[in-house]
Amino acid sequence: MENIIFFGLIIPILIFVVYLGGRAVMTGFSAKSSNRSNLENEINQENENSLNDTDNLSDELNKLNELLKSGVLTEEEFEKAKKKILDN
Repeated sequence: MENIIFFGLIIPILIFVVYLGGRAVMTGFSAKSSNRSNLENEINQENENSLNDTDNLSDELNKLNELLKSGVLTEEEFEKAKKKILDN
């Protein structure tokens, strides 16, 4: 009789502990997955921003070169402007 009462109390407690453990593990997996997707989104945005910055930089340098070729800028002014653009 004591064994039946003992196992009647222990089995539900063990099931509850396993449930809590499984729930904690699943929460960890979902958090890890969420962090991974957030990190991938940030990396993609940084790559897009760097590509846009590179395009803008090359456009500005091309405009400066055209101004130099057309005679609007001197060689010295061109070098100063180019250095300013590249330093930013």
